[in-house]
Parts: sequence; structure tokens; C-alpha cells
Amino acid sequence: MTLSPAEAPSADRIGADRPRSVRPCLTELRLSAFAGHRGVGFGLGAVTLFTGRSGCGKTTALRAYEALARLGAGAEAGEVFPDASACVPDRARPDAQRRRGFRIGCTADGPEGPVRLDVAVQAEPELRIVGERLTAGGLVLLETALRDPSRRTVQAVWHTAGSASVTRGPLPDDRLGTALLPLRVAGKTDGQRRVLAAAEQMVVALRSVFACDPRPGRMRAPVPMGSGRLLGGCDNLADVLWRTRAECGRRHALLVDAVRAGCPGPVADVLARPLGDGTVQALLDRGDGHHTALRRLGDGELRYLALALVLLTGPGVLEVDPAGEVPAAMQTLTVLADGFDRSLDPHQRRELLRLAVRMGERGHIRVVGAVSDASWITRGGGVGVDEVDGDGVKVGEGVAVVHLEP
Repeated sequence: MTLSPAEAPSADRIGADRPRSVRPCLTELRLSAFAGHRGVGFGLGAVTLFTGRSGCGKTTALRAYEALARLGAGAEAGEVFPDASACVPDRARPDAQRRRGFRIGCTADGPEGPVRLDVAVQAEPELRIVGERLTAGGLVLLETALRDPSRRTVQAVWHTAGSASVTRGPLPDDRLGTALLPLRVAGKTDGQRRVLAAAEQMVVALRSVFACDPRPGRMRAPVPMGSGRLLGGCDNLADVLWRTRAECGRRHALLVDAVRAGCPGPVADVLARPLGDGTVQALLDRGDGHHTALRRLGDGELRYLALALVLLTGPGVLEVDPAGEVPAAMQTLTVLADGFDRSLDPHQRRELLRLAVRMGERGHIRVVGAVSDASWITRGGGVGVDEVDGDGVKVGEGVAVVHLEP
């Protein structure tokens, strides 16, 4: 399960013809061997939607993205892959040592130009990260490999360009080496500083990810007043509305406009009301003195409201772990939305997509989602669409629609 030399890029496939991004962000997701995917790369734009029949791997692609994000944030492999055997490609045969695993990777664009990360994970007989390669401009900046299976470390080699061209040392086999480099590299030479800059760009691009799949069944009841940070299932939507309405009037006004455009009936405000028992309830103000509690709304209305709130807020409101050492203006939040169009009617889907594109154009929000059917997008969704096939890497303006086949 080591990374073969053939996987080292001679040139970057994405981003060469575009100006460098000021804010680090992922421009490609690679699934060399992961669950049902083999040897595919997906170009990522400001809004990227995977589409295809059930079982084609839409959710799997988002799961791989989230796994890379969690590894980039420093999580242990066991936390990221609780069922690692399910990530091994079907019918993958074990080697002579009865080992099986999978390989995933990504490209992060930013001030340092395109930086590639490729990771090999052994799932059986025990979970460990057995290979990693960080490259930029065709130069290998970090490479790790499992040399002694009896030890819980991998041998790491990173670029130095000083009196010695490289530095060698052990790294743990349960964490991403790229995320650990700032603790191991002194930054005394130009080569070391280049390694640190590339690693930082990759980590910043990976860490600011919010996986979101609103669950209407848990959004209808009053919720305890808490931190005001939105959970991935949006269960605590009412608590977050109580906070955001008071803290940022401009963004709340944008949310009200979005809800008014996507939900039936008059909407004068979206508010939350404490009930006196430590809980808070969310309501729609209909403008004539009548309030509609969220428990009366349909699944589509609730999912639309929750996703609109996510797109209009940021890391300070969402339950994410951004890179605290990097100014917020230099970070881009990526929303992973499985079932982006689930339960939404045609009008709500179009309005939500327009909002996603509008926020993506500002550079602070990117969306990678899955939809059951993209025909509503390609038939005049109101935005520019670039359709690519399952192994395409071209990304255009507006929305990139990636068609997958089982």
C-alpha cells in the first residue's frame, strides 16, 4: 500500500491556466482506490455537484473529502475511519502479508500554487497510514513509507535544500504527516520554508470543512440554549438563530430574504423565542402578527432554511475547527452537502443553488454536494453550468456538475 513513483505528478492537471488563489482551497479530489472508485480525479469549483444513479459513489466521494479534512485537522486514523475495511475497493486482494488498503488524495491551490497530497492507508490487518507524499511543482517535499511493520511509525523524508538535501525521521503511523510538519521542521533553510508553506496551505485548505445534512425531524422541537454553533444535522437551528439574529443584522436580513424567496407564504422575519425553561423555539414571522413555529413546516422548508443559514454564516457560527493561526479573511469554508436537493421542490432547489453560487463568487464559501438528478440544473437553473464526466478535471464558472456511473 505504498505510493508508487508513477503517482508522482510531472505537472499539475488543475490550476495551471488560472491565477493563483489568495485563499487556500481544494481544486481536485483524487480517489486512486477508495470503496467503489478506482483511478478517478474530480475537479472542484466554487460549487461542485456530484450526480448519478443510486450506488454510483456520490456519498463515497464526499466521505473521502471529509476524511482528508479530518486528517488535515490532526485527527487519528481510527477516528476518521471507524470502519476502514468498507473503504477498501471491492474485490481487492490482500498481498503476501495479508494487507489490504486504499489510496486517496487532493490538490490545494493557493499562494504557493498547486500542492498535491496523496495518502495510502492500510486497513487490514490493522489500520495505519503507510504512505504519504506532498508535492509542489514536481518536487517531492515530504514522503513517508512503512519500513518496519513491527513499529508504529513510518520513515519520513522531507526536503531541506541545506547542507543536506533531505532530512529523515520517524513519524507516527496514525496521523497525517503533513499536519505534523510544523512541529518537526525548523524553517531555517529556503527548502524547509518551502515545505512549511506548502504544508500550511494544504492544512488550511483541508481544515475549514463543514459536513452538513439537515435532519428536519430534529429541528422542529424547542432546543436547549447553548453555544450557538450549528451542528452538522442542524438539530440546534433555533439556538443558532437566537444568536445570529442578535449578532449580525446584515446577514440575518440576507437570510430573511433567502427564506422569503424559497418558502411559501409571507415571511417578514425568521426569529427565535426563549420559552423560559432553558429552551428556545424558532418561528417564522408572517408579518401580520402571526408566527408559524418550525414544527409546522415541511421537510423541504426546514432543509432549505438550514442550508441557507449555513451558506450565509461562517466558521464562527458553524461547528468546525478552522485554522486559528490564519486570519479568517485568508480562509475558505467548504460545505459538504450530501443530498443537497433532498426534499426540496424545484423552486427551492433553484433558489438555494443561486445562493450557493452567489456566496461562492465572494470567495469565502465553497460547496461540494450530491444531488439525485441534475436535470433541473442543466435545464435553465439560472447559473452557468460546466458538465464534466466522472474522470474530468475541467472546472468552469458557476456550477461544476460531475456525472458518475455505477
